[in-house]
Amino acid sequence: MTNATLAADLSNWDPEDEATWDERLAWRTLWITTYNLTLAFAVWYLVSAIAPRLNLVGFDLTTGQLYWLVALPGLAGGLMRLVFMFLPPVVGTKTLVGGSATLLLLPMVGWTMAVRDASTPYATLLVLAFATGIGGGAFAGFMPSTSYFFPRRMSGTALGLQAGIGNFGVSLIQFLVPWVVGFGLLGTTALTPQQTVEGGHIWLHNAALVLIPWVGLGIFLSAAFLRRVPVQANFRQQLDIFREKHTWVMTAVYTMTFGAFSGFAAQLGLLINQVYGGFENAPDPLRYAFLGPLLGSITRAAWGPLCDRYGGAVWTFVAGIGMTASTVVATIFLTPSDVGQFTWFLVAMLAVFTFAGIGNAGTFKQMPMIFPRRQAGGVIGFTSAVAAFGPFLVGMALSVWAPVAFFVGAAAYFALCTGLTWVYYARPGAPRPS
Repeated sequence: MTNATLAADLSNWDPEDEATWDERLAWRTLWITTYNLTLAFAVWYLVSAIAPRLNLVGFDLTTGQLYWLVALPGLAGGLMRLVFMFLPPVVGTKTLVGGSATLLLLPMVGWTMAVRDASTPYATLLVLAFATGIGGGAFAGFMPSTSYFFPRRMSGTALGLQAGIGNFGVSLIQFLVPWVVGFGLLGTTALTPQQTVEGGHIWLHNAALVLIPWVGLGIFLSAAFLRRVPVQANFRQQLDIFREKHTWVMTAVYTMTFGAFSGFAAQLGLLINQVYGGFENAPDPLRYAFLGPLLGSITRAAWGPLCDRYGGAVWTFVAGIGMTASTVVATIFLTPSDVGQFTWFLVAMLAVFTFAGIGNAGTFKQMPMIFPRRQAGGVIGFTSAVAAFGPFLVGMALSVWAPVAFFVGAAAYFALCTGLTWVYYARPGAPRPS
């Protein structure tokens, strides 16, 4: 199909048919959507980067309040994904991506202003934390939408790249914030810094402000270059995925991989502070919080081609074994006797993130192979919606249970999901090899 023909008509689009598939359009859609997804994840994890510094600039929040504040974007992201998952066949890629990027401006502007005034009510902070869930919700629309553009033989690579690079937004915001809060940004020195309780100054509002121009670019790229392909279904038609057993099995398995990735990514900084913060020369959580999400993002992107070559199920199974073992090892160092044990705790947690990234790549290869194209998009959206509750569930669990109890429970869940993967998808003669 020529570019001229494609520009005029996408009515017979079929990525499995070389005559009707435009590879350039598919990859262009992938890169623009991935760019916006990276920013969406950065916004989703904005609160996890800001919260550890709120008391430094004059807020008076308890440990429990901070856990709630960091956990709420996970709850919001999960709830919003339950909406976003239905949007790709209803509104199409162009409207979905551009509209979502525009909505990201709301929490960014809100947090820019809120942190400048330490008298901002806690209820307002909770509302703004909930609003960052827009960034998490977008994933459930972006990923199914992109799956419409690629043939199944390339689904692991395409979705692995998009999700892996998109997940990098978690590390991006946690890496940027310690740097950008140290100076006036983007010609906005008129926004005076906040005075810290220690007598210094910090531009904490830059944490949200730094992303705004880049989101503006994403809005423009979406409007100028994205197209809609003819995969359409109303809300009622999309409900058929819930009658399929494998929707629920894959939801459990993806919650193991991405639920752990997102939950630990949001809470790792606070967890380090809780477990190791009482020691002399305690580690700075903000120096390490971005490393796990970074490794998980890299492995998710890198393993896409390997999943296309060897299948997703085998890698999901390997990831489950690795996550279970790594979590057990991390549990050993949750009751430390000296600060030197932090190194081993960090290594174990980085292993959890790495294996979670591999599992994320594996599951997203599996779903287009297990289900028909439109259903696969819906299942991708639904499983990602449930797994997005990870930050909320991990945060709530850690605010109620001791870290050891939570980690033991997590390891048991990972082992269960690993068994499900073997029985249904990875073993010889599995019902749905994928």
